[in-house]
Amino acid sequence: MALVLFVVIVALVLGIIGVAAEGLAYLVVIGALVLLVDLVYAALRWRRTGRRPAR
Repeated sequence: MALVLFVVIVALVLGIIGVAAEGLAYLVVIGALVLLVDLVYAALRWRRTGRRPAR
């Protein structure tokens, strides 16, 4: 969970820097892609942990 939170924070920082700095709009795109990949990773991980058999 800490990794997911860290990657979300990195994506937000990249987006903020991309918006604030003129000419660095590609950082907004990179931040959005990182956020999207992280959300997919978190969803797959959450789905996988929900199906553990009871012992």
